[in-house]
Amino acid sequence: MKRKAQAVWRGAGKDGTGTITTGSGAMKEQPYSALTRFEDESGRAGTNPDELIAAAHASCFSMALAYQLSGAGHAPQELSTEAVLDMKKDDSGWSITGSHLTVKGTVPGISKEQFAEFAGKAKEGCPVSRALSVPITMDAHLD
Repeated sequence: MKRKAQAVWRGAGKDGTGTITTGSGAMKEQPYSALTRFEDESGRAGTNPDELIAAAHASCFSMALAYQLSGAGHAPQELSTEAVLDMKKDDSGWSITGSHLTVKGTVPGISKEQFAEFAGKAKEGCPVSRALSVPITMDAHLD
């Protein structure tokens, strides 16, 4: 299985602009820029790659936790997850230094300790959690 997204960038780094389109069509030419990434955190001017990673992590984790809970016979009524990426700028540029997940769940029939145990397993098994530390391959072509 493969999932696709496309980004198109025009112009210089600071003053340029880009668009992001997902293969599913959920996002079509969604704008992004240095402004939306580093200056305007409201999100009203467009998205940014880091926000998309946070969204992917929160949604992937929620689904993984739902599978963990359901597999043990405890289907959740609701799971609400927030992912906050920590970013740091140093001499080599910006880096994502971590991702913090906060999950709130309504799951009948389990204790807080059981919920925490299932959440820990989901955090480790979530494909996006694992992807944040995998090797990245690349092909580069110049037109």
